[in-house]
Amino acid sequence: MRKRGFNQNTQCTGCTCGLCCTQIIDFGVTRSRLEILKNVNLHIHCGDLTALIGPNGAGKSTLLKAVLGEIPHTGKLIFLEANNERTGRPIIGYVPQKLDFDSSSPLSVLDLFAAAHSQMPVWFLRSKRTRQYVRESLKQVQAEHLINRRLGALSGGELQRVLLAFALDPIPHLLLLDEPVSGIDHSGLNLFYQTVSTLRRKYDLSIILISHDLNMVAGYADRVAFMNNKTIEICGTPREVFGNKKVVETFGTGWTAETLGKRRLDTE
Repeated sequence: MRKRGFNQNTQCTGCTCGLCCTQIIDFGVTRSRLEILKNVNLHIHCGDLTALIGPNGAGKSTLLKAVLGEIPHTGKLIFLEANNERTGRPIIGYVPQKLDFDSSSPLSVLDLFAAAHSQMPVWFLRSKRTRQYVRESLKQVQAEHLINRRLGALSGGELQRVLLAFALDPIPHLLLLDEPVSGIDHSGLNLFYQTVSTLRRKYDLSIILISHDLNMVAGYADRVAFMNNKTIEICGTPREVFGNKKVVETFGTGWTAETLGKRRLDTE
């Protein structure tokens, strides 16, 4: 990961990415008169992976949908460049927990990507240039061999890597991952996180990840935000958050400094 400098006003200097900081300020979401989120504040710097953890129903997925603009919210969403000036809305990539589609459909991985770049029906022949472009996109996530496979024939891990490649086309400023490895076997889970880690170092991606896998969060996240009671109650390093009494009580487990240190070394 490229080095970044921070001053006391949380400005970022010496950064090569187009977007330096995403600021979620006093976010609130109310739907059908039911308050789901209130006073949510979170800053994500480029190149950092921030994990959202918390009990079911804490509002983690709702927060990502609000950031995406899919649901209305109060508060502000501010994007700052390296010079600390506001910029327009950046490119946001999104990998959902699952993709709802007809698994019997003949739609291939190539069709999925080509449809996003063309006005032509997916059954038209693809040019060599299009095929090469898609292959290069898939190569970033070690999935170029899946280009001709039907979406419905992919394993859970393969599909999530394809969706990750799709979310990175074009390379976003902010990448949102909503439990992207739910239901995936251990080898697929490790491959996904290793791929994400490589990509964020390469592109200085700002990433917000929702995950219930505390081992993976401890190994890969720079910061952890514990969501509970409609807001973010605790935010800090994995060591700080997992050692907090509220977090220990919520998840029923404790994390020692030795455990966290070993987990991070295992993933580096």
